[in-house]
Amino acid sequence: DSEMKRNPEAWMLDFSKAPKWNYCHGLVSQSILQTYDKTGERKYYAYIYDYVDTMINESGDILGYKPQEYNIDRVNTGKILFPILAKTGEKRFKIALDHQREQMRTHPRTKEGSFWHKKVYPHQVWLDGLYMAGPFLAQYAEKNNETDLFDDVALQIVDVRKNLYDPKTGLYYHGWDESKSQRWADPKTGLSPNFWSRSIGWYMMSIVDVLDFLPETHPDRPEILKILQELASSLEKFRDPHTGMWYQVTNMQDREGNYQESTGSIMFIYAWIKGAQKGYLDQSFLRKGEEAYEQFIQHFTKTEKDGTWSITSCCSVAGLGG
Repeated sequence: DSEMKRNPEAWMLDFSKAPKWNYCHGLVSQSILQTYDKTGERKYYAYIYDYVDTMINESGDILGYKPQEYNIDRVNTGKILFPILAKTGEKRFKIALDHQREQMRTHPRTKEGSFWHKKVYPHQVWLDGLYMAGPFLAQYAEKNNETDLFDDVALQIVDVRKNLYDPKTGLYYHGWDESKSQRWADPKTGLSPNFWSRSIGWYMMSIVDVLDFLPETHPDRPEILKILQELASSLEKFRDPHTGMWYQVTNMQDREGNYQESTGSIMFIYAWIKGAQKGYLDQSFLRKGEEAYEQFIQHFTKTEKDGTWSITSCCSVAGLGG
């Protein structure tokens, strides 16, 4: 409700000055649609329908979306079209979904098949990108009976475990440059130097959301479950003992300038709780996640003078570009 008050039109989310089709809009819009599912309050659905009505014309073209930019961030927002298409039956939303699927058919990849994060970031795999494309493609595969696509989605998750995992900490580096040419890339491994909590959170959320659609019989499902379970356990070691939250740079709790960061923390909590609810994780993570959620509310939220509610201590951006 506070976000809707601050942003009377959904395209204004993420401080946008003009209508935009980007992952932040998709993330918040999906959560508002889920709030509609829980409450049945029409205002939530209407807010998001108005957004897609503004962004998608009768021909199914998405305003400002250019597939040949090969920006994986743009794909995440496509997820909100699945429930809206199911509710309205409007053909334009199916066409828009297909446009986003088509981007990923020709999206550039590493030699092993992992999607580049963007065309302007060649040869680079970022953890963020797993969330941007994976759950969308898995849901598209289920809705359109495109069974081979499940293999592609699984490959992305498994390939990250192979190339970005750090066995010493049990954490994942933010990015990997296959060409080892970026100034942040380790000349031997191609890995970025640090563990960023939100990027690990993107990866973890991608797994629990992909598992909603990945068939029980898929050959990579056991390995993906193991990856999730391993990461869920590793993260316990890096919680602040007093607040129960996680830091911006996950493994450097005592380093000057590091801080407890809300977006990464809530992603871990989401994955713990959902993972336990779905049976992917041990039930102890449900209790831990619920406890951590209460700590999150206490530590990272505040009421503004106008009565709206805000989340504090959010990292604005920590990209590897430029």
